[in-house]
Amino acid sequence: MAKPHLVLVFAFALLLLGCITLAGGVSIGVKRGDWIEYHVVTTGTPHEGHDVTWARMEILEVHGTEVKVNVTTRAANGTLDIDVMTLNPGKGEVGVWFIIPANLDVGDMFYDTSEERNVTIEGSQQRTIAGATRTVTHASTPERLKSWDRTTGVFVESIDVLSNYTLNATAYSTNLWSEQTNGVDAVYLYVAMGALVVVAVIAIVFFVVRARRK
Repeated sequence: MAKPHLVLVFAFALLLLGCITLAGGVSIGVKRGDWIEYHVVTTGTPHEGHDVTWARMEILEVHGTEVKVNVTTRAANGTLDIDVMTLNPGKGEVGVWFIIPANLDVGDMFYDTSEERNVTIEGSQQRTIAGATRTVTHASTPERLKSWDRTTGVFVESIDVLSNYTLNATAYSTNLWSEQTNGVDAVYLYVAMGALVVVAVIAIVFFVVRARRK
């Protein structure tokens, strides 16, 4: 039987994980309340209401690999359009590659049910997105170029070529990560602080057990 203090340390360590790894190796890097906003540039001759200038994606619910999102777009005339959709990266239901499995590296693949094929991550680089340096991956087709934040799987930039117009969306604000402070990404500070807390807990447990044995 596991000792209570060891169970406590193990549970605490699990809470430090940034995303949930699920059956089948699919990781979901978002949670309820996460949001991201985009500047959008539309060129060509889109249908009325499709000349989007701004967009926001908010996570409403997460159940396993199923993610319910609210996508709001604003047209040039100020009209807002709200679309609630359910994605499931674990089943290949990724919309127009809105959210894919988290932590994919170059050469990894995700399945897209709408295209009935696997999509391969083609490249990765460090880029400044919404105020912080992030690892950004990308993949493309002749009609689409999409880039994602690797850790969350959320798209941060896209160029979609439609029949008579093109949409170019770029993320500029989000609560998924913190902006850099004095050149240091706050995310790394949080990770370091978490590691120190774990070390402190282990040290306290060690000395308590040692004292009891004496």
